[in-house]
Amino acid sequence: MSDRFDMVALGELLIDFTVNGESAQGNSIFEANPGGAPCNVLAMLRKLHKTCAFIGKVGDDMFGRLLRGAGEQAGINMDALLIDRDARTTLAFVQTLAGGDRDFSFYRNPGADMMLHADELPLERIENARIFHFGTLSMTHEGVREATMKAVEAAKRSGAIISFDPNLRPPLWESLEEAKAQIGWGLAHSDVVKIADNEVEFMTGETDFDRGAEILRGDYPNLKLLNITAGADGSYSYYEDKHCYVPGVKLGGTIETTGAGDTFCACVLNFVLERGLEGLTEADLADMLRFANTAAYLVTTRKGAIRSMPEKEQVEELVKSYW
Repeated sequence: MSDRFDMVALGELLIDFTVNGESAQGNSIFEANPGGAPCNVLAMLRKLHKTCAFIGKVGDDMFGRLLRGAGEQAGINMDALLIDRDARTTLAFVQTLAGGDRDFSFYRNPGADMMLHADELPLERIENARIFHFGTLSMTHEGVREATMKAVEAAKRSGAIISFDPNLRPPLWESLEEAKAQIGWGLAHSDVVKIADNEVEFMTGETDFDRGAEILRGDYPNLKLLNITAGADGSYSYYEDKHCYVPGVKLGGTIETTGAGDTFCACVLNFVLERGLEGLTEADLADMLRFANTAAYLVTTRKGAIRSMPEKEQVEELVKSYW
């Protein structure tokens, strides 16, 4: 019998190259930060002392080896990380804009993460997860999309909670219509969703979060807990007939926002693992969002993602002093 994990995640594992100063010749120096949204979520959950495993594929190259090592160093079980001998590890070059937002340039044509096939899935591991988490970067191409859907269906049959983050990256899709269709599939098969403000507008046409949430919950009545992130402005949570808003932490010092949404997502899932999805109150939602917003803020004061997650005690101390 496979080990039982608090959470298993499937998806992309890649290198985020971020600018870190200039050389003596005036050339930009890029720092190779291990990343990829699903594994970022797992890295934060490990900081919260939960057991985690990752499923994905990297290239047989220096970056693939770096990523395996970073995952293992973070305490994530990487036994189901496969090596592709033909495709290279996916790379993303990240330009940080004013205010800490980002613009991505992906080198993924193809990237090894796209080459995961359904017959390579460790189904026993998936079936022994308390939570199964995925995003849409593993749904941009047919082969890995089939693998993702098969994994979600196996997790759902086993009684796992299904968590989904749309993580919209327009350059990686053949069309935005296809992106919308696949995000819709993810929403229709999930219990817990973390969705960003721009993704709410993309899916509903609404910039009003309450109205956008109403549309999403009407279209996807399976959603038990819907959380909307609005960057530095804070976050919103919708559960049954309850909703809650908590502002972001305003202490300054933001360097970049890479990994902030994933950190928030991990903290929400940690709350679900500890509290469950039954009988939540508005006070529960507020506590959940305060902790998640605080952890996400701490990540914005550091570079990178997997190796930048705060310790549980750091988050708790700031929650006590700030709120």
